[in-house]
Amino acid sequence: MKIPFDKISGAGNDFVVIDNRFGLVKNGAEIAQKLCDRKWGIGADGLLLLEKSRVSDFRMMYYNADGSYGGMCGNGGRCIARYAFLHKIASAEQRFEALDFVYAASILGDRVSLSMKNPTGLKSNLMLRVTTHKARAYFVDTGSPHVVIPLRKGVLDRLDVVTIGRRIAHSRRFGSNGTNVNFVDVDDDKMLHMRTYERGVEAETLACGTGSIACALIAHRKWKLESPVTILARSGKKLQVTFRSDGISYKNVVLSGPAEVIFMGSIDV
Repeated sequence: MKIPFDKISGAGNDFVVIDNRFGLVKNGAEIAQKLCDRKWGIGADGLLLLEKSRVSDFRMMYYNADGSYGGMCGNGGRCIARYAFLHKIASAEQRFEALDFVYAASILGDRVSLSMKNPTGLKSNLMLRVTTHKARAYFVDTGSPHVVIPLRKGVLDRLDVVTIGRRIAHSRRFGSNGTNVNFVDVDDDKMLHMRTYERGVEAETLACGTGSIACALIAHRKWKLESPVTILARSGKKLQVTFRSDGISYKNVVLSGPAEVIFMGSIDV
């Protein structure tokens, strides 16, 4: 069976996107493992299935590269919104559902802005071992669970993100589902630099949308950075996060950045 697809990159987060409104893909978890494999498949961080919805323009189903159901993905949401616009499934101003929430997206060229749900569960009193010492860490759910560990300048580039991130992501304190882990610092121009270990991908990714939001909120809390916050991803691409805060909680969060079509094709599955 030949399945048409687009490969789209959201600031370095790459996805295989398939129109599944007519049930072409029956087993998303199994197909995700095959298509996302970087040696034997197309290669991607995850699979995005665009499906029918009764409450919005479409529904997004997101599977990590290991086949696990990812729920919500910020960069994935921006990529599937660009896909829906390019394939005339939805307009430049659109709405789609993922999990139990309806998101609003706006497309201008290859730049997509996505209105996110309000973050929850912020914790600021975590002490986690990073290298030989423990560091203060934060936790927040921005649609996916994220640990954020602020670092001193000069540490980020030489950090073993995969080894340290995997240990933290699957430690007992974050339960059986684990968490994503972000390491972040800030430069003299108040721009954030981040690296992310993503659960489900089980590797460092070149960008992370919900992770960028988490880092922006923690940077506001720790370094007093005001909205909008610019984040430089590992890919070299920039994402921007805007938000409103009363000093305790956050709302009106919007994630913006590039969503670029890398190539289109079809594959036998």
